[in-house]
Amino acid sequence: MRVKIDSALWSEECMSELHRITIGPDQCAGRPCIRGLRVRVKDILDLLASGASHEEILSDYPYLEAGDITAALEYAAQQADHPVLRVA
Repeated sequence: MRVKIDSALWSEECMSELHRITIGPDQCAGRPCIRGLRVRVKDILDLLASGASHEEILSDYPYLEAGDITAALEYAAQQADHPVLRVA
C-alpha cells in the first residue's frame, strides 16, 4: 500500500530550525542559546512577547538571522508540549 504525502506538510516537518539552538554548561549557565551566541532563547521570546516584530529584532541584533527567531519559537513550542501527569 502506498501513501501519498502532501508536499506542503512534508516540507514543514522537515524544515526544522532546532539545529540553531545550542546548550552548553559554559554558555549562559547552560540555558538554551542561539548558534553559540550569548543570546538566549528566552531573550528572543521576551522581545516577541513585548511586541517587537521580527524585523525590529533583526535590525537591533544584526548578527541574528530570521531562522534564529523561528528556532526560538520552535524550541519554546516543543518545550511546552509535555505530558500532563495526573495523580490518581
